[in-house]
Amino acid sequence: MSVKERLSTLQEQIDAVCTRCNLDISKVQIVAVTKYVSVETTAQALDAGLVHIGENRTEGAVQKWDELGERGIWHFIGSLQTRKVKQIVGKYEYLHSLDRLSLAKEVDKRLEDGQVMKCFVQVNVSGEESKSGLSPKEVIPFIQDLGQFKHIEVVGLMTMAPFYDDPELTRPIFRNLREIRDEVQLLNLDYAPCKELSMGMSNDFTVAIEEGATFIRIGSALVGKE
Repeated sequence: MSVKERLSTLQEQIDAVCTRCNLDISKVQIVAVTKYVSVETTAQALDAGLVHIGENRTEGAVQKWDELGERGIWHFIGSLQTRKVKQIVGKYEYLHSLDRLSLAKEVDKRLEDGQVMKCFVQVNVSGEESKSGLSPKEVIPFIQDLGQFKHIEVVGLMTMAPFYDDPELTRPIFRNLREIRDEVQLLNLDYAPCKELSMGMSNDFTVAIEEGATFIRIGSALVGKE
């Protein structure tokens, strides 16, 4: 199947979930995760009408942005080393993996007056040692500490659920992230509106949408693998 055909199938699935749950489909954005595919396939994704492109390795991220940057809105979704921040800032509009003050400090330092990085704070809701991110109890103190950085905007929270054959098992994780997001919103911080939830991938995005996802990160089910 082509990217366009996969996108049509995906959109039908999203529409079905939103209709069933009485959700606003316009609030669900697809981030096409292109880490395993070529520049050419990424271009096909943009040709198919996708706007949001996600990369999680700096090497591929820079190459694809250099060739296609003006055509999309770019999301860095992987763990970002502090020493590689300079390769991403000013190019990628969103960072989905903010989880430490040293990273926020470096991002803030690299941006010029008037520039803002839209950040998702990464939360390790499941507590898996193999995953990055803050523990749920660390989220609010961390976001409060981010007020010192004028170029950081906390647009939302992100998590990665464990892979389960039964995606229903991910529901408590996604629900927990939404509840933490709601707590952050009650703080009424100008730099942390925290309206978005980046959660759900190819195997569990329907459950994520039901629990409030506004950005779903779809890779193989959309662009395949090469």
